[in-house]
Amino acid sequence: MRAFTYERATSAAGAAAAVAHHAGAKFLGGGTNLLDLMKLEIETPTHLVDIQDLKLDQIEATHDGGLRIGAFVSNTTLSANPRVRRDYAVLTRAIQAGASGQLRNKATTAGNLLQRTRCPYFYDTNQPCNKRTPGSGCAAIGGYSRQLAVIGTSDTCIATYPGDMAVALRALDATVETVDATGATRVIPIADFHRLPGATPEIDTVLNHGELITAVTLPKPVGGAHIYRKVRDRASYAFALVSVAAVVQPDGSGRVAFGGVAPKPWRSAAADAAIPHGAAAVVEQAFAGARPTHDNSFKLTLAKRTLAAAMAQVRTA
Repeated sequence: MRAFTYERATSAAGAAAAVAHHAGAKFLGGGTNLLDLMKLEIETPTHLVDIQDLKLDQIEATHDGGLRIGAFVSNTTLSANPRVRRDYAVLTRAIQAGASGQLRNKATTAGNLLQRTRCPYFYDTNQPCNKRTPGSGCAAIGGYSRQLAVIGTSDTCIATYPGDMAVALRALDATVETVDATGATRVIPIADFHRLPGATPEIDTVLNHGELITAVTLPKPVGGAHIYRKVRDRASYAFALVSVAAVVQPDGSGRVAFGGVAPKPWRSAAADAAIPHGAAAVVEQAFAGARPTHDNSFKLTLAKRTLAAAMAQVRTA
């Protein structure tokens, strides 16, 4: 790990300014992803701004019946919150499907959104990776790609977004609140938060340097059956090959987001509209234009079967 300087922020705007004014600065929250990447010298910040004193750890009702989740709320606290368990059950189930209990105790809401890909070539500094070193090439393209993306990819990157929580947030139409160095705030729909790789796979989100996530807001509850199913290579502490976050109403309408298949949580309006017609129709719409590799083409069938199992779970609930 390389040497770096450190400070503890006392305000959100101050934290944003501290990072914005240092080209090599990063925010430090729970640290469950960043510190690992620093040890491997994949991330090499010269300055860390610790946000643990900013009181961003509250879960509060909003005026319109929704829920505002502070950026520093731990995954454990969020998944156990009574309102989340009652009104946004797909979120509780997604969080509890991720990582381990120890990591969920430290991992934060904002940090979960910002975690970087677990593509093995990204983590292997002996291999070329455009996400890690722009312009170096992508060893995954033409390499072993079983766990990687089948849709939303580009000629520069086929890595997947690894998280579970954001897949549920995508199904719930959450928004992300931020503040910048000037104190200006903005609200970003979760659908727009993560970027597709295009020609710049090293840029994971639409955040500007120094822009700090302060909260994630959920709209008022939509009701219906909430299902999260995750298929992985082992029963715990593993990332999804395919995951499905589904919210289905009694009339058969609903919304569905997929994880483990794209560089961001994957959802489409056409796929949502196809829910009454069954899993095959949903997957056909959701994965129109997919570009799977020889190693991961099975994910299209797996997505259909995982969604079918989720929909069967809805019918028997």
